[in-house]
Amino acid sequence: MDLALGWGRMSDSAVLARIDVSQSGRFYYWHVDSFPIPRREIETSSANMHLIPADAGVRRAMDRVRRGELVHIEGFLVDASRPDGWHWRSSLTRDDTGNGACELVYVEELEPVAP
Repeated sequence: MDLALGWGRMSDSAVLARIDVSQSGRFYYWHVDSFPIPRREIETSSANMHLIPADAGVRRAMDRVRRGELVHIEGFLVDASRPDGWHWRSSLTRDDTGNGACELVYVEELEPVAP
């Protein structure tokens, strides 16, 4: 499952109200008419994360996540591969942007956070 996630001021609903966020083809996109916070802060405080559930319970919790909801996630950054040679590497920094800047996360726990 792919989630576009933000933290810090990128989880503030007043800031998000001024940013158009979308996902398509495993990518996360954002657009602003005017910046509510600096561009670099948007880039380093948000990400498209590809989540791998550790078990069926985590998968059910992931399925219940709704747009704008605050969540707590625990897990590990991982790389994924198959015997046929396919592989997918997780980004290991928050300073990157664009293709390959996403995180691949093995999720052991995901739960909503009370506002």
